[in-house]
Amino acid sequence: MAEQNYQQKKIDMESDAELSKELKRKKRMKLMAYFAAFAIFQTIVILVFSLTVMRIKNPKFRVRSITVEDLTFTSTPNSPSFKMSFNAEVGVKNTNFGHFKFENTTISFDYGGVQVGEAFVAKGRAKARSTKKMTVIVELNSNNIIPANSNLGSDISSGFLTLTSHSKLNGKVHLMKIIKKKKSAQMDCTMTLNLESRAIQDINCK
Repeated sequence: MAEQNYQQKKIDMESDAELSKELKRKKRMKLMAYFAAFAIFQTIVILVFSLTVMRIKNPKFRVRSITVEDLTFTSTPNSPSFKMSFNAEVGVKNTNFGHFKFENTTISFDYGGVQVGEAFVAKGRAKARSTKKMTVIVELNSNNIIPANSNLGSDISSGFLTLTSHSKLNGKVHLMKIIKKKKSAQMDCTMTLNLESRAIQDINCK
């Protein structure tokens, strides 16, 4: 009887030991699964961070709208001309997660490839993921255009003048007060001056 009790006790102890080993094994597997899940999550976070926050792009520099203040023109065959002044709202769109600090620049306005005016843009800062809006005063005239070498007379007679604007805005994107990367914003816009309505229409920027 004593021998039987001893054998039973031995079997129970061995069973408990096996159960304990199994529980420890399952616990280790759970810990390994948690660690693997955390590592995968951390990798995804780093990947998303690298593809979004750390991916620094060139800001966009655009003419948003124009309000004509004064306009005079003549379609005289021998000396066609125009002169105008307007307020232009320009914007610096910064899609980065850090602010864009830019330097002074000028915007050139052309007709038929000839510069007819320019505007000064003072240095400033476009906040992270926002658009910096500025108003500049512009005066244009056709003094630099040689009528014989252009379509100015016929364009004035048609009632529409096609103008272009171009500029380059140099600066740096500041990210987390640590990273500073040089970036530039290019302006390349086309617009139509409607002489009859005395308004700028169809502003298209690349």
